[in-house]
Amino acid sequence: MPSPFSGGRSPGSRKRPALLWLLLPYVLFLAVLPLVNRVTPTVLGLPFLFFWMLLATLATPVAVWLARRADLRRGLGKEGS
Repeated sequence: MPSPFSGGRSPGSRKRPALLWLLLPYVLFLAVLPLVNRVTPTVLGLPFLFFWMLLATLATPVAVWLARRADLRRGLGKEGS
């Protein structure tokens, strides 16, 4: 139930656009899978699908770090926890 002092919004419902970074792994792994599901061309000697999954796996921690960094800058996270 929203607090009457918060302008009709609950305290935890602040806009957090940085959390959109967390959609990046979903998009890279699932949404574009029909587009990248192919063996050719090869990239760095790897089939394209394998290269794409490797790229998505490496991009996932970067996306999480970007979301966390934005929360820390807004004062929504706790440093060191």
